[in-house]
Amino acid sequence: MKKPVAILASLALALVLTSCGESVAPAPTAASKPEPVSINEEPVVVSVSEVKEPETREPETREGMVRSDLTNEWIPEEIENQRPVAIMVDNDRVAQPHYGTSKADIVYELINSTANNRVTRLMCLVKDWKNIECFGNVRSTRPTNVILFPEYNAILVHDGGPFYIDEWFQYENATNHLSGGFARIDRKYSSGKDKDSTYEEYVTAEDYKGTGNYSGRSYPGLMSRIAEAGYSEQYNRHYMGRHFSFSDETLSLEGETGVREATHIAMPYGHNQSELKYNKETGLYDFYEFGELYKDALYDTTLSFANVIVYECKLFQYDANGYMLFNCITGADGLDAGYYLTGGKAIPIKWKKPAQQAMTSFTNASTGEEIVLNTGKTYITIVPSDSWSDLIIE
Repeated sequence: MKKPVAILASLALALVLTSCGESVAPAPTAASKPEPVSINEEPVVVSVSEVKEPETREPETREGMVRSDLTNEWIPEEIENQRPVAIMVDNDRVAQPHYGTSKADIVYELINSTANNRVTRLMCLVKDWKNIECFGNVRSTRPTNVILFPEYNAILVHDGGPFYIDEWFQYENATNHLSGGFARIDRKYSSGKDKDSTYEEYVTAEDYKGTGNYSGRSYPGLMSRIAEAGYSEQYNRHYMGRHFSFSDETLSLEGETGVREATHIAMPYGHNQSELKYNKETGLYDFYEFGELYKDALYDTTLSFANVIVYECKLFQYDANGYMLFNCITGADGLDAGYYLTGGKAIPIKWKKPAQQAMTSFTNASTGEEIVLNTGKTYITIVPSDSWSDLIIE
């Protein structure tokens, strides 16, 4: 049915016709009197069908699937509220190759010590941990990791650590962790002076029966360990909600204030020389270290990310052994600089973590709005302020 819509006609300037054609009348002066203007009060009828409604797109749905809170990728709905695990992985050269790490949803690479040319360690968050075949190798955790893993309501998986971690495990939201006792698997060091030794501790989802030197022994997997510890598999009262916002469509940083090219980023980590290189074919950042493309030895795949977050923070050294802590709870030094990279571009960001019980937030440095990530895996690293100027983004 058509509804009449009355539209007020706009005022028009009077036109003066001359014998030679049409010309615009001169503007009225103080001595002249403008011609009266008539208003057409006849309604103009417009069909409702001619008025275009803004286009709206219904969110995509898939039967039996939901969007992961860690990556926004599709996952089985039965694990929608399953807590992730955060697995500590040794990143020293002699501890490689790694196994299963390409199944991680979020990877933190953090300096492990000020000694040994600032060697790094990985903390890998895995949502679908019941399908872990073999993950690791597993090593000790550090205080910064114990501060960060509760942000995801995760269960930390590690093999001990220095006594400096004890005070951080006292927080109520940081008590769920599993230390040591994981599967022993015969594997030789890939290089280094201890290459004839074995480095064999790995996480499995199910109980593992040893072979070779470990024949006749069995090791409980994550499912047994978590059940035995009495930890909830589902998000509990300490869950802070989704850590990141995601775009369902491919997001571009083009046109953002401060945007710059970012197809190569080199971390100022002398030990392993971490790099991320943008792969135009996949639209992802491939991880490199020790001058080589990183490979997951279990699946023979790269470790690649849709999102990269790099931020600056001061570090505190506990002792002469190099044990350290990042001041990643804001208020200690006021540093809040960082970058968000995706799609070959980077923008400046700011970060904030008001308390141990709060999530680290990342906002656009120009607008102050929360950054929105592309669907996919995320790499996060904290760069010490004393080497922040050595970070390369090009």
